[in-house]
Amino acid sequence: MTTTSLDTDVLVIGAGPVGLITANLIGIRGHRATVLEARTGLIDYPRGVGLDDESIRTLVAADLWHAVEQFTVPNHVSRMVNGEGQVLATNDPQTTEFGFPRKHGFNQPVIDAELARGLDRFEGTELRFGHRVVGIEDNGDHVEVTAERVDETGTVTGTVTLTARYVVGCEGGSSFTRKQMGVEFEGKSPSTRWVVVDVEDDPLGTPNVYLGADPKRPYVSIGLPQGVRRWEFMLHDDEPTELVDDREFMNGLLSGMVPDPASLSIINQRTFTHHGRIASTFRKGNVFIAGDAAHLMPVWLGQGWNSGMRDATNLAWKLTAVLSGQAEDALLDTYTTERHKHASDMIDVNMAAGTVMKMKPFGGWVRDRLASALNLVPTWKSYFTELRFKPMPRYAAGVVVDQVTLTPGRAEATFKGGRLQPYVDSPGELSPVGLQFIQPRVNTADTTDALLDDVTGHWWVLATWGTNPTTYLTADDLAFCARHGITLVSFIPETQREWAEKKYAGSPAPVTVVGDTSGALKRWFDVRACGAIILRPDHFVAAATFNQQVSAALAAVRKAGALR
Repeated sequence: MTTTSLDTDVLVIGAGPVGLITANLIGIRGHRATVLEARTGLIDYPRGVGLDDESIRTLVAADLWHAVEQFTVPNHVSRMVNGEGQVLATNDPQTTEFGFPRKHGFNQPVIDAELARGLDRFEGTELRFGHRVVGIEDNGDHVEVTAERVDETGTVTGTVTLTARYVVGCEGGSSFTRKQMGVEFEGKSPSTRWVVVDVEDDPLGTPNVYLGADPKRPYVSIGLPQGVRRWEFMLHDDEPTELVDDREFMNGLLSGMVPDPASLSIINQRTFTHHGRIASTFRKGNVFIAGDAAHLMPVWLGQGWNSGMRDATNLAWKLTAVLSGQAEDALLDTYTTERHKHASDMIDVNMAAGTVMKMKPFGGWVRDRLASALNLVPTWKSYFTELRFKPMPRYAAGVVVDQVTLTPGRAEATFKGGRLQPYVDSPGELSPVGLQFIQPRVNTADTTDALLDDVTGHWWVLATWGTNPTTYLTADDLAFCARHGITLVSFIPETQREWAEKKYAGSPAPVTVVGDTSGALKRWFDVRACGAIILRPDHFVAAATFNQQVSAALAAVRKAGALR
């Protein structure tokens, strides 16, 4: 339980998007968070530009999507083109399996501002600018954080020490927190430099993304919300960084993009280097790191911002579960276990994409012809179009239960020999455990055409297909569900919903009957060897099992999650 004498429950270092969303997720679940930011205000120049559907689920959980949506462009299409403008690959996924279009464009500063405003909703939660952290001391049952107060001139005006149960460092790639933890930051930092330039009143007006794999000079052109156009150009080794301050040089770069580069109104211009690095662990005692403090990846697939959102989503529910007394501290060890591998995989994919972008003339010639051949094969073409090369998060260890053996803490991806048990009649051979659950639109007694998360909530869910979820639960199971706020759900064909609502009205615990209006839920269960699932607060499948085994699966989830 939280020690009442502490200044805050969770102290977050860094007011970037990861730190802000972490604090919001802590606050919306009833705990205190304090955010310390060394700057005297939010960063006001554009950085991240790509928002995934997974991140939108997080924003919805924080009750912030309604404020953020207006600053996004859904269905952001990316095309990789060569030096002649030939399209090598198109990335335009049409799926909405998680409730929203897979890709959105956005302007980060305005969204960061909404995340910061969101903290005003929570009593005991605050954002302090001009606080540069200079000391972190983990005392076992609490952490002391010392910060220098810094004014707008950079002058130190004093120091302050705050105490918290946990600290989360979200202050970027040069993270003071990570250095204090003493963990390795493994990987590569290629020497290639890029200049990014953002202009207002988009002179092109084309709404999507072009990745220019031009051997002469690779570039990126991105249409963003609010009429902003972004370009990124690779600098050659013999071009000093200082050249980008010369408007004539910049006009030369832009001359191949627009008819009149001299008339452009530049609102932001920076030089950066891509990195591919990851910390060896994301936790040490009561101190954690998330976002760029934990991993850095190139920008090609727009996954830096979204990977940070995944970190915050994973860590925040676990911190709040421990703070509320629902789980033991051991639950927090699963944060690194679950997030490290996927972050590492995303770095590898982004580094590979960068290699494809920056090929020399001969390599580019081979690449272009290979791409032309692959585009003739529908399966390979859809591999790029539907973004299937991007690894989806799957937790093979952590708060998961193996579907075959019900072993807590681990989950195999497949069924050996394609069968779970002799009585399995599902055509599926893959286990859904460790994967994010779908989010179709559904009906209930109280709402029509709602997204699933809106009716099941953002905490634990135990759901069955076509039956009453209480049938095979014991009295102790039901007491455990009530104690942990586990929502009991029956997924049912919409044609049977009213019947089920009447029949389940006398259940030993409340049951939310969800009408499957589109058949998406039925199809999901149809190809997976299970009739019952247990969903975690982050909407990942912790366990999938037959109805008669649901009590045993619940006990295994309890052990895997160190739940009390």
